[in-house]
Amino acid sequence: MQRNHIDIWVLVVVLALMVLSLGVVYSASAEWAYKRFENPSHYFNLHVIKVLIGFIALYVGLRVPYTIYKPFTKPVLLIACIFLVVTLVLGGEVKGAVRWIRLGGLGFQPSELAKYALLFHLASLIATKKDLVRDWKVGFLPMLVWISIVVVLILLQPNLSTAVVTMILGSLLMFIGGVRIVHLVLAGLTALPVIVGYLILEPYRLERIRLYLYGVSNGKTNYQLMQGILAFGNGGVFGVGIGESRQRDLFLPESYNDFVYSIIGEEYGFVGAMLVLLAFAFILFRGYRIAKHAKDDFGRYLAYGITNAIVLYALVNASVAVGLFPTTGLPMPFISYGGSALLMTSFATGVLLNISAYTDLRPRVSKTADGYNMHEQQEGVGKVY
Repeated sequence: MQRNHIDIWVLVVVLALMVLSLGVVYSASAEWAYKRFENPSHYFNLHVIKVLIGFIALYVGLRVPYTIYKPFTKPVLLIACIFLVVTLVLGGEVKGAVRWIRLGGLGFQPSELAKYALLFHLASLIATKKDLVRDWKVGFLPMLVWISIVVVLILLQPNLSTAVVTMILGSLLMFIGGVRIVHLVLAGLTALPVIVGYLILEPYRLERIRLYLYGVSNGKTNYQLMQGILAFGNGGVFGVGIGESRQRDLFLPESYNDFVYSIIGEEYGFVGAMLVLLAFAFILFRGYRIAKHAKDDFGRYLAYGITNAIVLYALVNASVAVGLFPTTGLPMPFISYGGSALLMTSFATGVLLNISAYTDLRPRVSKTADGYNMHEQQEGVGKVY
């Protein structure tokens, strides 16, 4: 396979979002860091390290040929499922949920690994089975089993939002891969009673949904949402200015993580908030373009899966911040404070860029005796622009 140039504009946009996150996270976390650690730079310093690790993960994903991953998708997914089980047994509890494996001062969220491992394996299965994906037993059922295992293990943490989004991402990739719609509908109808039962088990989940549906303000249940919406109101069209947020002053919990988009809306205004959404819309457009021109089926479906994951997470996070979706705990890709999500999303983006280098969208130009050859075969990775 010929190696060409990567999609430089996707790289530029992603790097810009990661650099933006440095200023946003510092502003959003300073007061909370001072209250908890008497050091306003505590979360910022950790975030800088995580962003640097994210750069490394992106570079690794970019340099390694994506075809190498195909034989290992199943073992990696099995390892991810084992990590999810270990998390349930040995993981640390935070706010009533067991989602982290901690070793000393380091923590890792296996659901982030499982989400992308599942997408990699589904892409491999769809590429291998081809038209057989339309067959219930041979094509659809094995993929459904893998999705169900991952989703159930995430639900047990409990982590409803991540489980639902993972299920949507898996279903969307199967739909793109040619699975029969009737099979997807039957699977969805089967899963619906499970989701409803899961909601009934914890009254606070039903209360949160009730308040969302009726738009009722409740200081205990949706305080975070109300404060997030106030941040957008404060920001207006052009924002109050960088570092001038008032909601971050201990009014808005998780202002540097789940509700970081509210701080963007307050400090950068409607204009800044829309530019962030346009950045993800650009990633969606370019990611689908990469998938369309991928040289093989595995690369095509993998590009679709990675693009969908990045954009769907951004859409859900932004929708939660403005009250369009019920409150969840999903981060804004590349911007929210965090390690596991940033690490895995950065690596997956690198893989997406690697796939783009094997398309004919940006061929290399090399000078020959007869002039310029746009399609010279080259060995190795070559220079990245």
